[in-house]
Amino acid sequence: MTELSRFSISIEQGLLERLESLVRKHAYANRSEFVRDLLRERLVEEEWKGNAEVVGTITLVYDHETRELSKKLTRLQHHHHDLVLASTHVHLDAHMCAEMVLTKGPAGEIQEMADMLRQQKGVLHASLSLSSTGKDLE
Repeated sequence: MTELSRFSISIEQGLLERLESLVRKHAYANRSEFVRDLLRERLVEEEWKGNAEVVGTITLVYDHETRELSKKLTRLQHHHHDLVLASTHVHLDAHMCAEMVLTKGPAGEIQEMADMLRQQKGVLHASLSLSSTGKDLE
């Protein structure tokens, strides 16, 4: 386990009360755990902006009956094979599909790939969730 260091901060009373409320609301054991999570979240955001290596999930919802759409989505993923770790395809109903693409690579490249996938005719919704590889969060 990593060695812990203690430090103190000064904040306004109202801000402290709001912090305490968030700690309780989200069932954190203590303020330290909450503040550590806030800091890690900010560090991850900085990784995305700096085009660091990240992991991500692209979730697509689309109508599989749209002409050539399945081929186009597969072709785009093959074109970015260096970013794609895995993909999962599920049938939501007779026409609608969901596909989740697990990625790893530079944040900017993953965002570009997500944009290309979402721009395809027949894709009704696409979302990108990025996270850290965890290398720089300890």
